Amino acid sequence: MINHPIIILIIMKIKLLPLVAIVALVATACDNTPKPEQPQEPVQQTTNLSDKYAEYTLTTSLDHLSEGELEMLGLLFEAADIMDNLFWQENYGDKEELMNRIGDNADIKKLATIAYGPWDGLDGNKPFVEGIGDKPAGARFYPADMTEEEWNALDDPNKTSQYTMIVRDDDGNLKCVWYHDYFEQQIKKAASLLDDASELAGDEEFAEYLRLRAKALRTDDYLESDMQWMDVRNNNIDMVIGPIENYTDARYGIKASHEAFILVKDQEWTKQLARYAAFVPELQKQLPVPAEYKKEVPGSDVDLAAYDVVYYAGDCNANSKTIAINLPNDERVQLQRGTRKLQLKNAMQAKFDKILEPISKELMTPESMEHIKFDAFFANVMFHETAHGMGIKNTITGKGTVREALGNQYNALEEAKADVLGLYLVTKLAEMGEYTNTTMEDNYTTFMAGIFRSVRFGAASAHGKANMLTFNYFQNEGAFVRNEEGKYAIDFEKMKVAVEKLAGDILKHQGDGDYEATKTWMGEMTVIQPTLQADLDKVNAAGIPTDIYFNMGPQVLLK
Repeated sequence: MINHPIIILIIMKIKLLPLVAIVALVATACDNTPKPEQPQEPVQQTTNLSDKYAEYTLTTSLDHLSEGELEMLGLLFEAADIMDNLFWQENYGDKEELMNRIGDNADIKKLATIAYGPWDGLDGNKPFVEGIGDKPAGARFYPADMTEEEWNALDDPNKTSQYTMIVRDDDGNLKCVWYHDYFEQQIKKAASLLDDASELAGDEEFAEYLRLRAKALRTDDYLESDMQWMDVRNNNIDMVIGPIENYTDARYGIKASHEAFILVKDQEWTKQLARYAAFVPELQKQLPVPAEYKKEVPGSDVDLAAYDVVYYAGDCNANSKTIAINLPNDERVQLQRGTRKLQLKNAMQAKFDKILEPISKELMTPESMEHIKFDAFFANVMFHETAHGMGIKNTITGKGTVREALGNQYNALEEAKADVLGLYLVTKLAEMGEYTNTTMEDNYTTFMAGIFRSVRFGAASAHGKANMLTFNYFQNEGAFVRNEEGKYAIDFEKMKVAVEKLAGDILKHQGDGDYEATKTWMGEMTVIQPTLQADLDKVNAAGIPTDIYFNMGPQVLLK
């Protein structure tokens, strides 16, 4: 227990303004999203669906923080909880209405809290509350009854902005509403909290980021704050906040969802990672594709850092949990400055201990188990994030950015790129003598076990689809063998070839920007075959969780 006067002050403040009060405050703001009519049958569910998640407590040492930083944490928690409420509205709608509908079923309430709605994101978004229909592909970003004809006829350039809601006006016609107007009261409150937090930050670069992020929330123009975030290097505390990822918009892959991370830097681990950033420009030149697919020069201002995450809110906390951050997503920032790649060390350790290692014991040969290493898992994730900033951001065929050209196919293909290209980067650095923490056998075997972990996320998840693609491609290339007992082992030479080949194929699909060709290829390569499904069923029967959920918050961190 930490005995510190500032922490006592924060605890007193939290007791006076509990987080539930904050949630209640933002929930009272106007939610003008139309509510679809839904039948009101009672929930009838007996299986413990939430058992697929293993609990893990998020905490870390705060002894090195200043008094101002400790006080600032209380404000960041409040701002994060507003993002949490906004994501509920984007993904489902009225949280309180759903919880009342579920009634006394504690297990279903728990799963609904984890999923931010009544659809299981780790099982193809199947509804687990009776009377609830299929999840709208566009979540709540568009009217559920919007037709393609209506969308195509909407003559407003803002409709393809990441930061607009598509709603109906009083006459039933479509119109765009900026997030800062649609969520006006909540956004004003969150921005005010960030302004107040900036006065306590200590680190001037982080303080300026908080000020500019507050401005961005008020205007839905995030470029300036994204650029400033690239300069945040000497901080003890970090925060990612705002509408960022567009995974929840499965209809068009356009709209960004609100989320927040609160992070405490591990200074020692960060020092160990820093030197790899210098190799990014040279590694870009070595990508296994023709020159036109790697002609862009990624920003060299890459930040590799290790953090303990102490709070997830909103999109990043829904269903499967993020264990590393590669941001900003804005292609302009990536090309000019690069990205920051933050490894969430404690969350990563949780997934390794509770999921990846137990899966390995079920599905990998005994000889392979000696190569299942946390350091290899950490490195694979780290270079996965590095790979996101590499390759090509604009098509070579004049079809705009890769994201625009590939639409709803982009996210899964980009995740697959990062997976295999990250392994390719580890291999190249090892060949250069620059990476010596683990052997390539460790990295390849741990990567294979990681496929089994992530493919369980299912087709509703971009990460799940990415791993299905990789598994099927590797199988076709003979990169692994499965013995009569259903245990897997790596063919290291064939996997090395397959990694390079798949990385090249993905980069070409991205550079070409051919939506139909990519959709066809992804459709063929992301099917779970019966043998793999039987192996995954064996993992499920062993009671191994699919993912984790967190015991977290000021009541945990500041006790």
